[in-house]
Amino acid sequence: MLDDLFAQLRTATAPAEIEALQNGIWQLWLATGDVALDKALEAGIRAMQMDDYGVAIKYFTDIIQLKPELAEGWNKRATALYLRGEYRASLADIAETLRREPRHFGALWGQVDILRQLGEHRRALQVLERISAICPGLPGLREQQRSLREQLEDRDPLE
Repeated sequence: MLDDLFAQLRTATAPAEIEALQNGIWQLWLATGDVALDKALEAGIRAMQMDDYGVAIKYFTDIIQLKPELAEGWNKRATALYLRGEYRASLADIAETLRREPRHFGALWGQVDILRQLGEHRRALQVLERISAICPGLPGLREQQRSLREQLEDRDPLE
């Protein structure tokens, strides 16, 4: 089912259709198949929403230890680390997420944001190309690519 949703996402052009497909993919990613893990994931998300990043990171770390193959445990911890300002640690967890699910558009968007903040515009543009392969019609994607290309063109060529 996940592969079918991604196949549809590659050809979708209407923003509402893209959003619906992404929501369907997120639902599958968030379903661990284990009631206890689902509850821990929900608790971690709630903690993150309440800006209690330390608690959220603990929940997500527990999930990773119990089921390291679950991409969403890594992705959610990456998000909590990002929100806490720990960009390098977040990038490491994003890499783990992408090892498990290379099409994880949420992790890829997070990676773009962090790379932009770190001034790594060329790498951010490369990640946007990966997103483009997953969902070429994603709203805002072309604008992000254009913005990064302009930033790269405006930079001193000796940098």
